Amino acid sequence: MVDAVQNESGPALTASRPVRKKFAQPPVKLACLPCRASRTRCGGQEPCSNCVTKGRKCSYLPSKRGGPRKKRQKPSSSPEMEAAQEEAQFIADSSTEFSDSPAIFNQIDVLSLPGAGLRHLDFPNVGSLFQGFYTGDDSSSQLQMETVPPSMSTRSCFVRTYGSESEILNAYYDFIHLYFPVLPPRPSRQLEDRPLHCLVSPESTPEPVMMYKPRSPLSLAISAILALVPHPDDPEPTSSTSVLQRRLYAHSFAQLANSMIEAECDLELSSTYPGQALSSTRPMVNRERLHPTTPEDIETLLALLILSVYEYTQRGNLLKMRYRAGQALALALEKSLHSCNENDECSEARRRAWWMTYYCVLQGSIVSTTPPTIVINDPQFTTPYPSFESDAEGWSILIQSQQVLVSATQYIADLNKSLASSSDLHFLFERMQQLDSWTTSVIAQTDVPPTPSTEPDFGDRRETVTARSIRAISRIKLSSAQIKTHRFRAFSDIPIFIKRHCDLTAANSGDMATEVQAKPAIRALGSQSVSCSCSNLDQFQRAPSSEYLTPSDSSTSSDTHPYMPPWPQYPFTSGFPYTPQQSAKICLRSALSISRLFEALPYPQPLSGNGAVQRLTTGEIVPRTMPSFACCLMQSSYAMLMIFYKARVAKQLSSDTENELVSNATDPIVEELRLGLQRIITAISNYSLAFEALDGMRDEVHGAYQTAFPSATI
Repeated sequence: MVDAVQNESGPALTASRPVRKKFAQPPVKLACLPCRASRTRCGGQEPCSNCVTKGRKCSYLPSKRGGPRKKRQKPSSSPEMEAAQEEAQFIADSSTEFSDSPAIFNQIDVLSLPGAGLRHLDFPNVGSLFQGFYTGDDSSSQLQMETVPPSMSTRSCFVRTYGSESEILNAYYDFIHLYFPVLPPRPSRQLEDRPLHCLVSPESTPEPVMMYKPRSPLSLAISAILALVPHPDDPEPTSSTSVLQRRLYAHSFAQLANSMIEAECDLELSSTYPGQALSSTRPMVNRERLHPTTPEDIETLLALLILSVYEYTQRGNLLKMRYRAGQALALALEKSLHSCNENDECSEARRRAWWMTYYCVLQGSIVSTTPPTIVINDPQFTTPYPSFESDAEGWSILIQSQQVLVSATQYIADLNKSLASSSDLHFLFERMQQLDSWTTSVIAQTDVPPTPSTEPDFGDRRETVTARSIRAISRIKLSSAQIKTHRFRAFSDIPIFIKRHCDLTAANSGDMATEVQAKPAIRALGSQSVSCSCSNLDQFQRAPSSEYLTPSDSSTSSDTHPYMPPWPQYPFTSGFPYTPQQSAKICLRSALSISRLFEALPYPQPLSGNGAVQRLTTGEIVPRTMPSFACCLMQSSYAMLMIFYKARVAKQLSSDTENELVSNATDPIVEELRLGLQRIITAISNYSLAFEALDGMRDEVHGAYQTAFPSATI
């Protein structure tokens, strides 16, 4: 076809087109990470010839790049500037130790984005709304993004459904209440968990067949979450057939719950006499209560809260997550739950309904990094906190931790804006210190153990396990807030970090002189050029003198740590109330704390027929549920991988005489980071047994872990 077009075009067209010399060997489709980072042509072997020659590790990961490359417009510059830029680029490209740093940072940096790693089941053709760098075996994630897995077998499977409202309520306390206590304590003792033993055949009908249809929006929403938990008798709970059937059943329950919510919120005269609809009263809900002390009209609100978490953790849809929480807030305000001071048998249910609504509204703001839709300390919110009999301060600590975390999230957004506009930096420095003090004071409250009691906990009336779980979740949130507060300061001394997080561009004419002066230091570091400056922070030029040196640059500093490299600093960072070393230590401590707390969270304890704790047929532990705070896992992973990056760079930059000292300091830290990342991966893997959207989080962290520790196993 090409030859025919050329013949028809004539010799003039042929002469106008220069003949391109074809490669003797076409480029490989996938280059190894070191060759990609250094822009060297890779042979595609494992290991490739370039890595063998240079004696470096050769590793391959799937590339997220694709499509035509856009040519960058080079600014006009003098020959002297071009020569200086070429020399700096040559120095950067000649480094073999740091050739994979950008690739590694790409994997780390994506973990800190809003919605990092979420799989979006509602958008099967869009891998992620926040484009990341997928790593690891893509066979498992591909299943989650397709409507029907191509290799799905026709065998029958089991889906966790229940045959009565009481059994659904019992399962709620087994699987959901430990992490998301929207209802008061159990009304009776724990019963045997008895999901229906009904085979589901994928060939029978495209629509799920329900042996029992729940009667209320709340029991339907609960059923949507329970359907995601593998059935105890399913022989292959991770197979494509089982995953798809659980997804279909869960979404059917969720859609039925939404339909019933819409019906109960509708006014009877809206369709016939719209002009009189607003003057009429809302119809009374006429059905039996799911919980004896929870009014029927509140069940609609609680169903929206559970569906909000479902949209985030299963569907990966942040927009619908916030929408469901907003619907619940509208209902709560209409019912005046925010100022409810009554004391009767339903007062505890109303208090939990309000404060869990408040919690979910703020959670939507946290995971999407958007301003909260409510004033977090609004004086009109006068409803007392709920209570755990075993922990009087548990609910207060949970709400405070949520307030701290949403404030830390907003601090990051405001910091980015201020750095871009070069304004209000001193105000943000003060705000950082206030935020850190607030976080520390609430952490001190969580560290005070609740008063023990010797009273028997029949039916978990005192909610002992739930209260411990809520304390752990609160501590996780507070640690995540510390990472968000300190992460810019902790890692702003890494040139590649400041380039990515401060919109740094190539050096302009204003800082070329500084760049030329810094060449000896660049050559000594053997790394990429560190003379970049923020395009929106031109007045913040890097000082050639020692005026802006951090404690790590001074031999007299008492806060110097051998695993922290002496990166040059930028003047605008001098006003922070913490040094990079102090903030890095806070991030390290917080990240490891998050990994340990997730590991310590209780697992569901449903009872089987013989009274033993129920397990899956594969021997795996039943997955935890309601991970609305999964973003904290990503913050922890991000901080640990950045600390690992700093430790590795410090070791590579040390001289032969200092190498042993630096190794003695960094090796224990690196081992702690490796174990912490393993705990994070284990926690996400457990959650992803039930919630498909978290598969992406697991893959992102696991891929970055494999790059950092290629010889380690989990």
